[in-house]
Amino acid sequence: MSTTTVREHPGLQLGSLRVDTPVVLAPMAGITNAAYRRLCAEQGAGLYVCEMITSRGLVEGDQHTRDMLVFDELETTRSVQLYGTDPTYVARAAEILCADYGVAHIDLNFGCPVPKVTRKGGGGALPWKRGLLGAILEQAVAAAAAYDVPVTMKTRTGIDDDHLTYLDAGRIAEEAGCAAIALHGRTVSQAYSGDADWESIARLVEHVDIPVLGNGDIWEAADALRMVEQTGVAGVVVGRGCLGRPWLFRDLAAAFAGEQVATLPVLGEVSAMMRRHAELLAQHMGEERGCKEFRKHVSWYLKGFAAGGQLRRELGLVETLARLDALLDELDPHEPYPVAELGTPRGRQGSPRARVALPEGWLDDADGLGCVVAEDAAETSGG
Repeated sequence: MSTTTVREHPGLQLGSLRVDTPVVLAPMAGITNAAYRRLCAEQGAGLYVCEMITSRGLVEGDQHTRDMLVFDELETTRSVQLYGTDPTYVARAAEILCADYGVAHIDLNFGCPVPKVTRKGGGGALPWKRGLLGAILEQAVAAAAAYDVPVTMKTRTGIDDDHLTYLDAGRIAEEAGCAAIALHGRTVSQAYSGDADWESIARLVEHVDIPVLGNGDIWEAADALRMVEQTGVAGVVVGRGCLGRPWLFRDLAAAFAGEQVATLPVLGEVSAMMRRHAELLAQHMGEERGCKEFRKHVSWYLKGFAAGGQLRRELGLVETLARLDALLDELDPHEPYPVAELGTPRGRQGSPRARVALPEGWLDDADGLGCVVAEDAAETSGG
């Protein structure tokens, strides 16, 4: 990793909420649960967003949705991402989050590229309907304002290159009273493939007066600094870059404080982080379920290291913390960090989609409220 320094960043102001380090952990389904948010927060400062929940699920009391709204005892600033396609449901859900769960920040998801979401006009498809987007944002902001809770939104550049929405979305968010807008520099059709378009992020910064947060291709602290310098964003949103690397938040906190950044943990330090992650999962979910949840993270933590295939397979089947300890003891604690992995994509990438799944006639009219398609009460995704 290159050593990078920068002048100390002034921090991020989201309405009444102050975030000293302008870094946001992007909600990722099945990843950013209370244990992982605690693990990342132990590394550095920032805003750590709960897994996305659906407004309908929350309003109707869906048990799965309620189970996702778990917070660590040390999580003093509660942040939740909310998904919805109906203004009334979203507003009511925002009120419930503020009144019953004590959240300090609500983010609205208009960036999800998953077909089962866009097929209903949700996620990254919804900003095409400017009237519907405005109605959802206005009602959500009004509901949260009664509790002095800021509302932000996250979106993508558009459905595809022929149907860009981000500039209109920025204007609508500002007019609705949103505290900020986060832009993932990819279209829905790109999903997670290719390169993020930081030029679009810079254009949005020029287009609106509210803070803009940049998302896309931040794999190292140096990438975050470069994004701020090139686009003028007020902060960054980090998703896949922290998979198996929660210490990235330590690097980011140091970078934005104007300090040197040079974290290259040896395998022993990575092993200790893996153990801490599993321990936190066990505390929140119980040991058996926590260990099963941990399995998905093994390949990310060990990416690029020389750990053998048999050991990796056994780690991917771990059922107890004692067994995890025994397996981690087999790793070479002195093995250096694989520098070839620095700055490279992590997590899902996939291929661009030839066609985005949308409701019939969705693109015919961008100005109306559109046809509101009822969301699934148990929908999960990210953006």
